[in-house]
Amino acid sequence: MAAPAPPGAPKPNYPHSSAPPPNYNPNIPRTPDQSLSQNFQNLQINQPFNAPNLPSFSGGSVRPSYPGQAPTFSPSGATPVSNFPGPSTTRPGAPPPGVVPRAVMPPFGPPQNAGPPNTTPARPSTVPFTGQQQPPFAARPSSFASRPPSGSLGPPSGTTPPNLPPQASTARPSGLGSPPFTGTAPVPPAYPAAGSVSNGNPGLSGGNFPRPVPGGLPGTSFGAPPFPSSGGSRPSPEGTAGATSMPAVGPFSQAPIVRPFSGSAHTSSPGFMRPSPSFQPPPPFASGGSPPPASTPFGVQPWQTRPNQLDPLAGPAAGHPPRVLGMPPPYPSQSMSGMQTGIGQTGGMMQAPTKIDPNQIPRPIPSQSVVIHETRQRNQANPPPPATSEFIVRDTGNCSPRYMRCTINQIPCTADLLATSGMQLALLVQPLALPHPSEEPIQLVDFGEGGPMRCSRCKAYINPFMKFIDQGLRYICNLCGFTDETPRDYHSNLGPDGRRRDADERPELSRGTVEFVASKEYMVRDPMPAVFFFLIDVSSKAIQTGATAAACSAINQIIADLPEGPRTFVGIATFDSTIHFYNLKRALQQPLMLIVPDVLDVYTPLESDVVVQLSACRQHLELLLENIPTMFQDNIIADSTFGAATKAAFLAMKGTGGKLLVFQSVLPSIGIGALSAREAEGRASISASEKEAHKLLQPADKTLKEMAIDFAEHQVCVDLFITSQSYVDIASMSVVPRTTGGQVYYYYPFSAVSDTAKLYNDLRWNVTRPQGFEAVMRVRCSQGLQVQEYSGNYCKRIPTDVDLPGIDCDKTIMVTLKHDDKLQDGAEYAFQCALLYTTIYGQRRIRVITLSLSCTSTLHNLFRTADLDTQFTCFLKQVALEVPTIPLMQVREQLMNQSVSILHSYRKFCATVSSSGQLILPEALKLLPLYTLALIKSTGLRTEGRIDDRSFWINYVSSLSAPLAVPLVYPRMISVHDLLSKETDGAIIPAPTPLSSEHVSDEGVYLLENGIDAFIYLGSAVNPQIVQQVFGVSSIEEIPAQFVLQRLDNPLSKKLNEVINEIRRQRCSYLRLKLCKKGDSSGMLFFSYMVEDKTPPGLSYVEFLVHVHRQIQNKMS
Repeated sequence: MAAPAPPGAPKPNYPHSSAPPPNYNPNIPRTPDQSLSQNFQNLQINQPFNAPNLPSFSGGSVRPSYPGQAPTFSPSGATPVSNFPGPSTTRPGAPPPGVVPRAVMPPFGPPQNAGPPNTTPARPSTVPFTGQQQPPFAARPSSFASRPPSGSLGPPSGTTPPNLPPQASTARPSGLGSPPFTGTAPVPPAYPAAGSVSNGNPGLSGGNFPRPVPGGLPGTSFGAPPFPSSGGSRPSPEGTAGATSMPAVGPFSQAPIVRPFSGSAHTSSPGFMRPSPSFQPPPPFASGGSPPPASTPFGVQPWQTRPNQLDPLAGPAAGHPPRVLGMPPPYPSQSMSGMQTGIGQTGGMMQAPTKIDPNQIPRPIPSQSVVIHETRQRNQANPPPPATSEFIVRDTGNCSPRYMRCTINQIPCTADLLATSGMQLALLVQPLALPHPSEEPIQLVDFGEGGPMRCSRCKAYINPFMKFIDQGLRYICNLCGFTDETPRDYHSNLGPDGRRRDADERPELSRGTVEFVASKEYMVRDPMPAVFFFLIDVSSKAIQTGATAAACSAINQIIADLPEGPRTFVGIATFDSTIHFYNLKRALQQPLMLIVPDVLDVYTPLESDVVVQLSACRQHLELLLENIPTMFQDNIIADSTFGAATKAAFLAMKGTGGKLLVFQSVLPSIGIGALSAREAEGRASISASEKEAHKLLQPADKTLKEMAIDFAEHQVCVDLFITSQSYVDIASMSVVPRTTGGQVYYYYPFSAVSDTAKLYNDLRWNVTRPQGFEAVMRVRCSQGLQVQEYSGNYCKRIPTDVDLPGIDCDKTIMVTLKHDDKLQDGAEYAFQCALLYTTIYGQRRIRVITLSLSCTSTLHNLFRTADLDTQFTCFLKQVALEVPTIPLMQVREQLMNQSVSILHSYRKFCATVSSSGQLILPEALKLLPLYTLALIKSTGLRTEGRIDDRSFWINYVSSLSAPLAVPLVYPRMISVHDLLSKETDGAIIPAPTPLSSEHVSDEGVYLLENGIDAFIYLGSAVNPQIVQQVFGVSSIEEIPAQFVLQRLDNPLSKKLNEVINEIRRQRCSYLRLKLCKKGDSSGMLFFSYMVEDKTPPGLSYVEFLVHVHRQIQNKMS
């Protein structure tokens, strides 16, 4: 442990050169597959330390990169560097130009007794730059330490200190899928965009915050995590100034003179400026016409400078709308404008839609601008940008909205006020979310052996909102109000403003998100090695469909991505009606099969020989994976014992914990937890299919649930890859990954031709993404509020804590809140999430995320600061919880009533328009009707459909993040046939097309994606030349149903591949490509996503707006 630094001591420097870490391994180049369509290069997400002109956030030395950021590639393809310990982390995406080596991962060794050389107590800590690749943060935990005693995140006693390993060096691994880049790729600067728009106080945007440089690409189009707005706009002031209303439909109504969607988040607000329509962008690339490397999941950096965008360093924008008298001033990021037209209905419901202009109804609007979001300004919280937009966060006290978002950005004073609004109060917590590449890294603080400073009553961690009094000798907890003594070695005098003089130097007193080094009290035993155990189905069906061969091939390829060294262990087993373990010890000439025939009382033979060091068994493991498909090629056993196999593998891992990755192809039919074909039984019964269908979405029994709880107690996280062609009862099997913090991957119907690449990419991202093991999470609230319930993939053994055997950057947990007392108007109330977890090197960390919001007694403010994306994501998760327990019709009615209640409350208490013939929508929630309609028509709520599809949808939603929730129910559709002629303003992905069949032509080709799958639809009269350019065949009939999209040598094919690769980067998923043709079942599947169309059981979007208006009128009367 480094020597304590006195209060006020300077922060540690970030050395630019040092000796290589011990046991440094040089890069080992590996030639990638030459076919982009066969496999897909994972996008690398570690930004190099030596990026040109990297911004300085503190005015001092350049900060190192943060895990999850994209590298900048030099023309020579130099290896990027990262500053966090852990293996190289990659992200699904297109191959960056010039990147061909596959790295040897950083060496592992015995835990070191001291932390990094530049770590000092209570000061930010990062890994020094060594000139070589540093592994990213918590990409894959290599060891585990036990959770603290229940009751709180407080530490137990009598344990050993955490061990911090030496810094290691590694090259970025290259995925398969693209020929090496031979040209010269310009290096994009990794700082905010030239067209960036600050939604913060212009006066606070100066200083050392990076000024953008022109010449790059603008942001990407509407979509997922760091993408343009889904239409959730900045809230406007209360009353009609903050409302979106629709045109009246009476015969004498006058067409409104407004610009369509003028109330969007990208129009008049200083934080969201739209480029001039007449502006012609310069060439999108900075030099020589060569595209910059596709190196970031947030789009290509930097962004294009465009007219009408605000410089984040400029003064107040001209033309800012005036304040409305008698109303509080708007937040700097909010728009005062709105659509002042109304939608009325004076005739029948079927006549009304013909009077509404479909082009003026609210829809998501993509944006090319990048918002710089300051989390606090003028000593108050700044409402965040939409989750689906692209933004760069400056942590000025509150946490980044990527880590924690609230459904309402002002807290209602009373439960009655919240009930009147119809909205819910909840948090979405994604503690390990990937940051934007241009954001400041999370600071690591070491308080020494005493551990981080905490409130002695509620155990809240030190944060920027704790108030120091009595010349800094005492402090008041901002959560419970208790006054504590300041530790002597932490004392600092107060300034004239009442703040500590060293507050800006200490991340824990100036940042909303900070990470503490956990002291020895947070571990009850030494860290254990990281274990990766692979369990493969070899039943006859799995062999025949190619699922076994695909799984073995994928595992064999990702072995190179696992960390090297003595602390990484692997194991492998196969199963059909029996379980086959394999002795992988190096002393043997070849792997030895050990068969366990008893599937009712399973055991693990030779436990020490089944789980072996990776370095000692790599050759045996690769040989075995190559031979398994051949060994079982004549297998005629159709049975599968999923439950017994997972329990046997768990027994082998019980002493260490780790990741258990199961590949399952058929319905488990024998052994522990055997299942039956309940779907067929349900369809045979009319009563079951109509009234009790939801019971098929519940586990068949409690056997697998009880097993899963045992897994979670021993820190075993299970991920399930289902490669099936028939019913497998996902509702029962998915209990295991949901309880252990894992994930379900579903490939139905599995095709060895088109799904092998996705299986490989999903598996690779699973083991290389930033993640932690053996985690415990708790959310604390200020007095007057309390946590009501958690929802997500976890195991909860005590009411206050959430146990997470595995946690990664993609997992989100919903936390619903409730009042237990009246709150004080205008006061600040805080929420704090503390995540105790173990990193890849066995380091124990505590990530503390704090959000402080003001309280209001005004209903206007609740609607003005509502967060549409967060509200809708919570709607979605609640629906997923209800679908297995109540009939679908009742779920749809509850969803509809909830949306109408919110809009009715706004219409009754906030809108000033008196005409009852107008539908008035709150500006911040104007897309709520569209998203509600889309959710009603989604896979989870459709009456027709397979039970397994609905079960997978429920499981996918349970841990879904806010940026991916909207695309799931309201997908993005892009026309392909005119892709080359579209004006994209420099963006890779063009503007989306509304989801209506009116916009689908028989002569067109369309791409539709929802974050899980991508569909390519071909009309019946497509130009044969387009078919030839895209698919390489002369007619539609020649395209196979299970096709692999090739990159052909023509502009249209190259552009389409570029768009698809960019979407895959954005969604952090490979996306299965499915071909849809007009006139067959695949075409019907495509049109089922046209949520704005009228369907036999459902209304069109226009009719739905009229229906919502009628419901509001009925409640008003």
